[in-house]
Amino acid sequence: MSILDLTKAPPDHRYSVSVTPIETGADRNVRLFKDVALFLVAIGFVCLMMWICYRTLVSSEVAAEEKKWAMSVLSGAVGGIIGYLVRK
Repeated sequence: MSILDLTKAPPDHRYSVSVTPIETGADRNVRLFKDVALFLVAIGFVCLMMWICYRTLVSSEVAAEEKKWAMSVLSGAVGGIIGYLVRK
């Protein structure tokens, strides 16, 4: 059995030490539920904002300034979705 001296790393080598907790099944279920719930709330919020902007654009009672605001929000949302899908 060889002895490794941690005070001096060999040339062209790095070492690291990490301590990670063991994730139980219950912890995993809670984490996954939280992630899915947060994702669904975020998707719902984005859909609600896009619906509000769409309704603003098609309404004849809305001022031109509000339509410009709705178009910029829709453009940002569509750009964000396309950027997420392309991942660049």
